[in-house]
Amino acid sequence: MLFLVAALMLLGVVLGTVAHAPLTFTAVAAVVIAVWLGVFALRERHGRRRTSAH
Repeated sequence: MLFLVAALMLLGVVLGTVAHAPLTFTAVAAVVIAVWLGVFALRERHGRRRTSAH
């Protein structure tokens, strides 16, 4: 339960920050995060294929 409260507080801080940031900065940050998550997903998928084949 404490984790949920901490996550919601962090989400509120992040959303509050985004609300005051310029739209271009927010868009660039969103693209950077999306690319980072995509690379992470591809690495995880590739890593699981390699370990399951052995």
